Amino acid sequence: MLGVSERLSQLNAVKLRALAGADDEAVAFGTGAALMRDGWAWVLLDDTPARRLGAALAWALRQDAAGLHVVADAGTGVLARRAGEFAFPIEVWHAEGRTLLPAVAEPFASTPDLPEHHEPFRALIAEAGATPHVESGVMVGEVAGLEVCRVVDDPYLDTTRLEVGVGAHDREAFQMLHGDVPAPDSLARIAATVAEHRRPGAGPHPLNHLAAERLLRWRVVEQPELIGAAQLAPAEPPLPRENLKDPVPCVATGRRPNGTPLVAVFASGVELDVVPYAADARLALGEPGVGDLVVVTPSRDRLPVIVEIAGLLRQPAELASLD
Repeated sequence: MLGVSERLSQLNAVKLRALAGADDEAVAFGTGAALMRDGWAWVLLDDTPARRLGAALAWALRQDAAGLHVVADAGTGVLARRAGEFAFPIEVWHAEGRTLLPAVAEPFASTPDLPEHHEPFRALIAEAGATPHVESGVMVGEVAGLEVCRVVDDPYLDTTRLEVGVGAHDREAFQMLHGDVPAPDSLARIAATVAEHRRPGAGPHPLNHLAAERLLRWRVVEQPELIGAAQLAPAEPPLPRENLKDPVPCVATGRRPNGTPLVAVFASGVELDVVPYAADARLALGEPGVGDLVVVTPSRDRLPVIVEIAGLLRQPAELASLD
């Protein structure tokens, strides 16, 4: 008996053949589908489509396709925006039932401001040994790139507090078990523990496997010369991060020693979407045609296909690999 994902993939294969008007056989693409028609690749994205343009491009390159049609029923505005950063022909389609509509590039959402009453927590976080960082209007404390606390508003108690822990479930459990422990004291202990496991040369541990891309960013922000920068600082992502534990590239901005603006994007693991993500970050943070883009990964993760995808960009990107 077929599993749910296999059945869904079969249904999407039928759907893609109908939408593309193709008699060609479709193959599974995750829970989506892919096929070749008249020299062009057609890829139907089903799961987290906004994060799958890189994978679709990788499949098209393996087929020696002349171009790529991307079909999805969600996330097509982001896909269209990212597709515009490539010289390789990419058409993005929004599937509305049995109809294909040309996708329109979605503008970047405005970044929410940090609530003014959260600002006093910055000094408290720093005093406890973590680094204050604001992303998407939320103040967190990080240790070597790993979030260990977050400032939250409690609408039921009408209070603002510093919650300690790695991720929402950890913060909730910590609050239940140690609610009477002053946050600065408990944060200082957790920060020290995390720092020990995320220092250079530390042995394998769950704490240095989490947010590996942010650990890489932290390392390079501390030593910007590793990628030929004079200075770097963490920057807003092109899309808000949905949760702490899913690996998603992260961003920094800075300058070269000669003053040239720089956008750097960091990823760890097999991240086929890192180049479209990086191009999106440059579009969000940089000036058109001005500045450099550097994609930073561990050496083991610099796959040939990522180099190929980077070569398809309208504006060049530098690939930096670190051991």
